[in-house]
Amino acid sequence: MARGVWYCRVKMSLMNSLSRRSFLAGVAGSPLAAYAAKKKIPIGLELYSVRNELKQDLKGTVTAVAKLGYQCVEFFSPYFDWTPAYAKEVRKLLDDLGMPCYSTHNSFKSFEPANIPKAIELNSILGCKHVVMASAGKVEGLDGWKKVADRLNEAAAKMKSAKLRVGFHNHAVEFTPIQGTRPIEVLAKNTGKDIMLQLDVGTCIQAGSDPVAWIKKTPGRINCVHLKDYSKDPAKGYKVLFGEGSANWKEIFKAAEGKGGVEYYLIEQEGSAYPPMDTVKRCLENYKKLRS
Repeated sequence: MARGVWYCRVKMSLMNSLSRRSFLAGVAGSPLAAYAAKKKIPIGLELYSVRNELKQDLKGTVTAVAKLGYQCVEFFSPYFDWTPAYAKEVRKLLDDLGMPCYSTHNSFKSFEPANIPKAIELNSILGCKHVVMASAGKVEGLDGWKKVADRLNEAAAKMKSAKLRVGFHNHAVEFTPIQGTRPIEVLAKNTGKDIMLQLDVGTCIQAGSDPVAWIKKTPGRINCVHLKDYSKDPAKGYKVLFGEGSANWKEIFKAAEGKGGVEYYLIEQEGSAYPPMDTVKRCLENYKKLRS
């Protein structure tokens, strides 16, 4: 090969390589890359949002939720009454729909020593990653919240071998100070770092706390966010549609994805002016608009 031809080919190869690197670098910092990154985080539905429909026809409701475009679901406490055989039927449905269940909501009783084996069995069948305490029930004082933390730690130690992580879901009470200290801070301080602090945005705001500040204060532990909005209008409150309340969602998403360690989002709606299925459809549409 002539030296001049060889030189030209090497030069062209270097230019193509540099052009490709420049292109990739440009794409990495572009809105397209940011949107692609967002797309990797599934958007799901906490099925409490369609609780009456679920009670009447679980399989039909879950199928309808998938058709709306939701990518995952979260079952709530009534699931704990299922038999393993029924849980397998539900798992097959989820697999057929291509819509996983990453977590379940549970009452305090699911974390009692006698019930943990059942929680492990059902959540393992469903393919869950997190077993979330949705409510601690009535708790007395800060010492009471330390006992809740102990129960979460004990459950986490027993569920770890099944590759299940324990989580805690807040309501307004956990962000309401007791003697100057918020119960959620007691839980965060006294539980292992592997315990997820599932953030309910609406109740956090209703209690007067800043969800963005909380996410930044507990980096890596906000693995799931409940996208519940809140309106200061007493006539709406939690019944405002997602994206139409007072939550600063863009900053919340930025914090959750930058500091919180979020793995998936769940829309949760306690009700609205529309029928439940229409409500969750509108919420998902608002989410997509906000994220586009």
